[in-house]
Amino acid sequence: MEGEAADIPRIEALSAIHDRTEFACGVEPLDRYFRTQAGQEARKRVAAPFVLVLADGNIAGFYTLSATAIRLPELPNALTRKLPRYPLIPATLLGRLAVDQRHQGKGYGRFLLADALYRAVCSEIASFAVIVDAKDQAAKRFYERESFQPFPDQPLKLFRAMTDIEMLFR
Repeated sequence: MEGEAADIPRIEALSAIHDRTEFACGVEPLDRYFRTQAGQEARKRVAAPFVLVLADGNIAGFYTLSATAIRLPELPNALTRKLPRYPLIPATLLGRLAVDQRHQGKGYGRFLLADALYRAVCSEIASFAVIVDAKDQAAKRFYERESFQPFPDQPLKLFRAMTDIEMLFR
């Protein structure tokens, strides 16, 4: 039993101790962002990057969270009837999520997403939904399998209402 907790992958806020040089998810803009920009954006408080660290210290994946807003007319009419008539509704942006190619197909993407949703729903900052901008149709399908809905006029931009996310963690 001793040492088993150390074998469990863990998610941590990105810091200078994390070696990002070997990370490769197969999508060059995501790889470049993670290797060169993620740390800067964390220091400037533009994004909050989190990393999935394996027992051997390697990074299997990452995601970023930040604040955003949704224009009320962007949402489906069924939802807007229940919301205040503010021009912008607060939301949480899941800006990037990627899994290293060596670790794809192991469920780490869902693990990262679950952690991101948990952090978003536990925040004390008001947020109507978690928003994602899918990079392609494969990413869109991934988020749709996780109950994200596309914005009516932006098929690669999806959301999941915070009230729905809260139900996951009850």
